[in-house]
Amino acid sequence: MTELGHLLPVWSVIPFVGMLLSIAFFPLFQPHWWEKNMGKVSIFWGIIFVLPFLLAFGSRLAIYKVLHIYILDYFPFIILLVALFTISGGIIVRGTLRGTPLVNGGMLLIGTILASWIGTTGASMLLIRPLLRAIKDRKWKVHTIIFFIFLVSNIGGSLTPLGDPPLFLGFLHGVPFFWTMQLIVPMGVNVLILLLLYLIIDYVLFKKETTEAQALTPGMHNNPSFNSEIDNVPLRVEGLHNLIFLAGVLVAVILSGLLNHYPCFTDPLTGEARGIYLMQVDGHDLVWPWLNILRDGLMLAMAGLSLKFTARTLRQDNFFTWGPIQEVAKIFAGIFVTMIPALEILQARGAELGVTTPAHFFWATGVLSSFLDNAPTYLTFLSLAGGLGASSGIITDLGTVAPEILLAISCGAVFMGANTYIGNAPNFMVRSIAEENKVKMPSFFGYMGWSILILIPIFFLDAWLFFR
Repeated sequence: MTELGHLLPVWSVIPFVGMLLSIAFFPLFQPHWWEKNMGKVSIFWGIIFVLPFLLAFGSRLAIYKVLHIYILDYFPFIILLVALFTISGGIIVRGTLRGTPLVNGGMLLIGTILASWIGTTGASMLLIRPLLRAIKDRKWKVHTIIFFIFLVSNIGGSLTPLGDPPLFLGFLHGVPFFWTMQLIVPMGVNVLILLLLYLIIDYVLFKKETTEAQALTPGMHNNPSFNSEIDNVPLRVEGLHNLIFLAGVLVAVILSGLLNHYPCFTDPLTGEARGIYLMQVDGHDLVWPWLNILRDGLMLAMAGLSLKFTARTLRQDNFFTWGPIQEVAKIFAGIFVTMIPALEILQARGAELGVTTPAHFFWATGVLSSFLDNAPTYLTFLSLAGGLGASSGIITDLGTVAPEILLAISCGAVFMGANTYIGNAPNFMVRSIAEENKVKMPSFFGYMGWSILILIPIFFLDAWLFFR
C-alpha cells in the first residue's frame, strides 16, 4: 500500500475540500438548516469519497483504510475529547465575575496554564461558561472569545501530551512525555504577546463602553459590568471531586505510553501492536490494539464516574449540554474519512515538497494543521522527519528526529490549529457554546480574518526567532 499515495490523483481530495466548504458556507447562509443536517452533510461527503475509492481500488482496501483511520485515529481522538468535555462540565465556578479587562485577562491566563494539564478541551469547557457570564453585560464580546480560542483552546496545550491531540500521538510513537516542555519558550512568547494585545484591545473597548454608559445615565452606570454597588458573591468552585477523574484520564494517557513496549501489548520481534485482529490487506494487518482499548476504556470509565457522582443540578447550573461535543463528533467523522487521500498523498509525495529545514516543517505542518486535523497532520510530518536519516535526536518508532525539527513540527501543529474553527476540535465547541449564549460569532472566513491579522504575524516572528 506504500504506492497508494502515488496512485491517487490530486482531485481525490475534492470530497475533503467539499467538506471544508460546507463547514465554511452553510453556517453562513443556511445556519438553521446546517444545525439540523450537519451529520447528513458529513455522511454525504464521506460517501462521495468512499464509493469512487471502492470502485477504483476494491472493497477490501476501502474498508481497511476507513476502519484504520476510525479505529486508530478518530476513536481515540473523540474519546479523549468526550472524557475531558464530560468531566470538566461537572466543575462549576460560582460567584460574581465582572468582565473587566483584568478579570477577563486573568481567566485567559488561568485557562492557558491549565490547558497543558487538563487538555485544551478540558480547560476550554471549564472556563468558557464562567467567562461568558463575566462578559454577559459587555457590549463587545467577540474579541474575548476569539482570544480565548487562540490561547486556551490551542496554544495553551503545548507543554504535555495531554494538552493537545498531536502531542498525544507523538507520545504514543515514542516522544518522551516531558520532552514537550521544550515548547515553553515559543509558547511563552506567543502567550505574552497575545495577552498584552488582548488587554490593550479590551481596555480600549471597556473604556468606550463605560463612557457610553455614563453618557446615557449621568452619575451612574446602567451596566452591571461597571456597577460597583451590586453585591459581591464570593467566588467558589463546586464539583472539585471531578479532578480525581481528570487525574484518571492523565494516568490513562501516561500508562498508554509507558506500557507501549511491553510484550503483552507489542510484539518484540516485529514491533507491531497486539490486539483484536480485524483484517489483512497486502500483507498489512489491521489490529485494534489492546493498549488502545485499555486506555480508551479507562477514559470512558472516568467520564461515566463523573456523570454518576456529580449532581445533575450542578451540570444544569453550568448550562451543560451535549450539543457541542455532538457537533464535533459529526463534523470530524466526515473530516477524518475524507482526508484519507490528502494524508496518503502527503505521506507518499511529502519529500517532493522539499521540506527539510525546521522553518519548512513549522510552516508546512502549521498551514495543513489549520485545515486538516492537526493530529494526523503532525503524525504525517513526524514520519517524514523520521525518514530524513538523522544520526542523533529523539528516537521514535517512526525514526530518529532532530530535536529542532520535532520542535518545529510540534509548534506548527499546536499553534496553527488556532487559525481556523476546524484546526482543533475545542475551537468548534467554544464557538457553539458562545452562540448558545447569544454571542454572534464570526463566520468561518470571518474568524480566519482575525487569525490572519493577529496570529500570522506572530508565527512569522516564531519562525524568525526559533526556526531559522
